[in-house]
Amino acid sequence: MIRTATVDDLVAIMAIENASFPADAWSEQSMRAELESTHGRYIVLDDHGEIDGYAGLRHLPGGRDSDVQTIAVSADARGAGHGRALLTELLRTAAGRRAQEVFLEVRADNPAAQGLYASEGFVEIGRRPRYYQPDDVDAVVMKLDLRAWSAEREVRA
Repeated sequence: MIRTATVDDLVAIMAIENASFPADAWSEQSMRAELESTHGRYIVLDDHGEIDGYAGLRHLPGGRDSDVQTIAVSADARGAGHGRALLTELLRTAAGRRAQEVFLEVRADNPAAQGLYASEGFVEIGRRPRYYQPDDVDAVVMKLDLRAWSAEREVRA
């Protein structure tokens, strides 16, 4: 079940964060601030009390765009479509907040994530050289036309 994350989920989120991004994990303080912010929505994949993944979206009131801040699924829960489910919920949240575009950055050395985003309609619009430190890995900047994504979902339904 996907539900809105709370500060009570912070320990589980940080365990996945540190395991998924060992070189550049967010600090617990930064993650707590994100969970407490009114400008976003963080969600967790809750499997009967065990958190198997999380994701976050930032959207400023009145803005026409949203930003996917992070998506991570625990290693033992990968490959079951959970990343797509989390992403879909974030995109629905952005649409509900009247965003027209959604942006994200993804590591250039993560083809699985890039493939997921491309399959949902995200396109590369640029690169940020050496963005991910200390690994010196580029960030691929991607954008989604959320109105087109939403229209496609309506056609399928």
